[in-house]
Amino acid sequence: MKRRVLVVDDEPQFLRALSTALRAAGYDVETAATGAEALTAAGLNPPDAIILDLLLPDRSGREVCIELRRWSEAPIVLISAVGDEGEKVAALDAGADDYVTKPFAVGELLARLRAVLRRARSGGEPVLEVGVIRIDLDKSSVSVDGSPVHLTPHEFRILRVLAQNEGKLMTHRAILRDVWGPAYGDESNYLHVYVSQLRRKLEPDPGRPRYLLTEPGAGYRLVSPAT
Repeated sequence: MKRRVLVVDDEPQFLRALSTALRAAGYDVETAATGAEALTAAGLNPPDAIILDLLLPDRSGREVCIELRRWSEAPIVLISAVGDEGEKVAALDAGADDYVTKPFAVGELLARLRAVLRRARSGGEPVLEVGVIRIDLDKSSVSVDGSPVHLTPHEFRILRVLAQNEGKLMTHRAILRDVWGPAYGDESNYLHVYVSQLRRKLEPDPGRPRYLLTEPGAGYRLVSPAT
């Protein structure tokens, strides 16, 4: 059964080109040109995933994300332009799952789409593996290439959040609130200290991280590097 993707963008030429590429990749596609049309379409015929332009004529992508997350768990991939960083981070905090920046290669967008759909299908697993990093959630233990690694409680919680969302950009605010609670959200420099400590313990070369990647001005991703 084909996966259904709702594409939301107000540029007709871009919308046609992207729809054609998605259909060629095996997806069923529905389109919308405004936030209102997107919300109506998602409500009438719930999609498996949503590709959402950050700036729409009637409302922002962040506002659309907030409304969608009240009743939909469909993964959302944002399309943003260079210079939209503040609004992009706000939309990610509001529930978007990932983003690509214009101009982008269709292959990059398809890879992000496959990743969010894969995460949406996977259930909670007691043991997570990201490359050579193995995280046992029940035992709160971590090993790298078979060797045990000691993490502090906060380091483990940060790693757990990232591993449970492998490949997904997690904003500073999302990590801080998940690990320390809702009163936190703006202490990104505080988080940076813990991420640096994690890299020293997990990365072969902490100065050139392959697993725990920084998205400047936004947050972090945990990825399995290509071999």
